[in-house]
Amino acid sequence: MDKKENFITDSEIFDGRERRAKRIRPAITIKEAARETDVFAQTDVLVIGGGPAGTAAAIAAGREGVKVMLVERYNHLGGLSTGGLVIWIDRMTDWSGKQIIVGIAKDFMSRLPQEAVQGPSREDWGSADVETAAYWKQRTAAFHGITTWSPTIDPEALKTLSMKMALEQGVDLVFHALAVQPIVEDGAMKGAIFESKEGRLAILSKVVIDTTGDADLLARAGLEMDRDTDKTDIHHCINTSFLIGGVDMEKWLKFRADASRDYKNFMAEGRKEVKSFEQPFTSWRNDIALFMGPRLSGYSALDVEDLSEVEVRSRFLTVAHVEFYQKHAPGFEKAFLMLGAPQVGVRHSRRLKGMDKVVRADWGEGKVWDNEIGVSTSLSPKFPNISVPYGALVPTGIEGVLAAGRHVCCDVNSHSFLREIPQCWLTGQAAGVAGALAANLGIVPSKLDPRLIQKALVKQGVYLSPKITANL
Repeated sequence: MDKKENFITDSEIFDGRERRAKRIRPAITIKEAARETDVFAQTDVLVIGGGPAGTAAAIAAGREGVKVMLVERYNHLGGLSTGGLVIWIDRMTDWSGKQIIVGIAKDFMSRLPQEAVQGPSREDWGSADVETAAYWKQRTAAFHGITTWSPTIDPEALKTLSMKMALEQGVDLVFHALAVQPIVEDGAMKGAIFESKEGRLAILSKVVIDTTGDADLLARAGLEMDRDTDKTDIHHCINTSFLIGGVDMEKWLKFRADASRDYKNFMAEGRKEVKSFEQPFTSWRNDIALFMGPRLSGYSALDVEDLSEVEVRSRFLTVAHVEFYQKHAPGFEKAFLMLGAPQVGVRHSRRLKGMDKVVRADWGEGKVWDNEIGVSTSLSPKFPNISVPYGALVPTGIEGVLAAGRHVCCDVNSHSFLREIPQCWLTGQAAGVAGALAANLGIVPSKLDPRLIQKALVKQGVYLSPKITANL
């Protein structure tokens, strides 16, 4: 999306030039004793990672009547949409106003308490009315002059609802557990080993779904990954988001809209004093401001030293923002730091090499894959909706495992939207359905008939292209 149209990306990207030198690691190793690992559980579908994709996968698999276990390293579900404070949920409507990312995504939004959601009413979706679009553009719900369904939500409410919906389907939740190693036998993934306060334990399963966001299990199984990024886009940046309370966002928005010269001077002074300077976004409440930055570039989400440095720098930049806004920003006179995100905001690290790939070259023609498992919104009105193939969730080089979330198989350009929360719900739901069907049929996911997946997805409320549904 053009930056002039998407003010989400207006803030400067901090290039990391002031980074500290990496430590020199000793060129030595230690020898660990051979050991046997106790089996914690056996299940039909094992989901690793309880972010948006993993939560959707677990719920969808449970709806197909199989035993599901979800392993999550934190104490909540939702990942970046909750713990990462990415509470602005990107567009679920296309440019005509039709909601095409539905299914579990729609279930989440419809079941959240009314006071936990801020967004345009149904009748405004797709509206090109200038006044309506101008109002919602300031509230991250209008782009290219069109009002869209892209609400901002209460992360705590989504945590509660995510857990409730998973438990409703009988999902066995395992929190405070970090999956560290896949169990691979005869070229197929058979489960995973995780570490917790109990030590090292194993889970065996018929099908594994890697929704770690970084394709951790697939990478540790030895699979080759794509890692190229677009350095001109924000999707390679890392940061920790934060919330500021005690504000009057309507007062701030009026200042931004009515005093353009003063606003520009304010932003210029902020960049001068704070260096990496961000603007606030509306949240689900007028008295809470969301900051989805500062965005730091040049760091790897797969490097523990980089992640540690991002957290340190993000913390001090967060405090600097609070202090500057308190002193200079209308509406922030009584502001205070409410919450720094418990989870670091990673946009990209690895992408799997799959049986099919979503690529930029297919956008213009509106290609509809025969094995389509969902339809994504496109980046601008000049492109039709984007068909997502089942093969983008099926890694090559290994059986018994599916992947969903931001590491699905796609090129750099397509990753810019396939990494977003609604698209993670979309691919997660598809992976959950496919994993359950494969487990029930006793076959590996790569051998599944896509029509079986499509029929089950439509039954779960997922939107597929008319060309696909006409033949089901």
